[in-house]
Amino acid sequence: MSTGPGADSAPAPNSHDDAVRSAALHEPGPATSREPGAKGGTFSSLRIRNYRLFATGQVVSNTGTWMQRIAQDWLVLSLTGSSAAVGITTALQFLPMLFLGLYGGVIADRYPKRRLLVLTQAAMGLTGLALAVLTLSGHVQVWHVYLTAFVLGLVTVVDNPARQAFVVEMVGPADLRNAVSLNSANFQSARLVGPAVAGVLITAVGSGWAFLLNGLSFVAPVAGLLLMRTAELHKTDRAPRGKGQLREGLRYVAGRPDLIWPIVLVGFIGTFGFNFPIWLTAFVNDVYHAGAGTYGLLNTLMAGGSLVGALLAARRGSSRLRFLVGAALLFGLLEITAALAPSFWVFAALLVPIGMFGLTINVTANSSIQLGTDPAMRGRVMSLFMMVFMGGTPLGAPLVGWVTDAYGARVGFLAGGAVATLAAVGVGLVLARVGDLRLKVDLRRGHTHVAFVPRQPASEAAPAEGLAAA
Repeated sequence: MSTGPGADSAPAPNSHDDAVRSAALHEPGPATSREPGAKGGTFSSLRIRNYRLFATGQVVSNTGTWMQRIAQDWLVLSLTGSSAAVGITTALQFLPMLFLGLYGGVIADRYPKRRLLVLTQAAMGLTGLALAVLTLSGHVQVWHVYLTAFVLGLVTVVDNPARQAFVVEMVGPADLRNAVSLNSANFQSARLVGPAVAGVLITAVGSGWAFLLNGLSFVAPVAGLLLMRTAELHKTDRAPRGKGQLREGLRYVAGRPDLIWPIVLVGFIGTFGFNFPIWLTAFVNDVYHAGAGTYGLLNTLMAGGSLVGALLAARRGSSRLRFLVGAALLFGLLEITAALAPSFWVFAALLVPIGMFGLTINVTANSSIQLGTDPAMRGRVMSLFMMVFMGGTPLGAPLVGWVTDAYGARVGFLAGGAVATLAAVGVGLVLARVGDLRLKVDLRRGHTHVAFVPRQPASEAAPAEGLAAA
């Protein structure tokens, strides 16, 4: 499972470390028509040809991916009748990220990312086709789904950090935030269509056709990658082969509080707060006694909220941790409220803001981490981010599935929301003691840099706050 540049406050004097981070963001590449930090509109990244090709391919394959997700969850539930089995499927898909995610980051830093993505996208298409053959032939068993999910997870270990880090090579630092937001909008737009189509296909002809269409959909991103003009990519230095590169990446993050706290927060939320396949299948099956069409509808409503969140993030110019914490707190409280919803339509309506704030968490954390990371370290840092965000699922999904089976869908959903709320409060209290993250723009030099600003006593902070307000 990502925004628009702009100054969020008046520039502060650069420290030496800030200057280093600022320079790291000025990677060699094609000249852009605007400086980092200048607002370029909600869809500014789409003026770049390579990014248009990437986005077009992704919207096709993302639609297929969402079709497969819905069909896969419903197939497992049909074969087993167990929410825990759905959780196991989800866990197996993300298990490789937990144990191998950092190695994927090393690979992404070491090899050309475009070439890696051609290979990983083709492999993902093959997993969809394999599951289609098994399902359409009538031979599918639940262990086939488990195995396919695990293989897909292995491919994702390399695909995720390479894809995340490749964005800045396509658009450059000036449009990175906008492009990450548009990637999320792209994904959520597909989420509006994919579940609805999957619901119709499952009801009419079965899950196998959804898997087949997903496998074929990966032709689009592979073609887009091959058609890119490599001369227009923003070149970045690749990490040479060497020992200790994993430890180097971990030491780098350990010394950067502006990277640690977004990763900690999304780790808790990704592990316990994003188990929607488990909760929504349980609500549809056990609480509302409906079918696959209703499951697709609920996913579509959540996707609508996520799309709104992504488009708003594309216009926003700040990456403050306080904003991230606030979004996480509201996300957790909304999950708790939805778990206690008295009727189907109240529950369904609450999924829209849940999707919006969930997407806001992802975009804000993703963009602040990428903008604050040295280019040569970006693959490893993003692999760590994705490892805790997605890799925690193998730990959380079976536990959440067990709680949901044992105590009901409402208790399971409420527990996930409670963990997200407590994580937001905990990180917020820590930040209140140590400082605040701000994405700033040095207007004098045209440099974007991320700075971790320690809290000052009220008497010292007053002049700075007055300047920021101006």
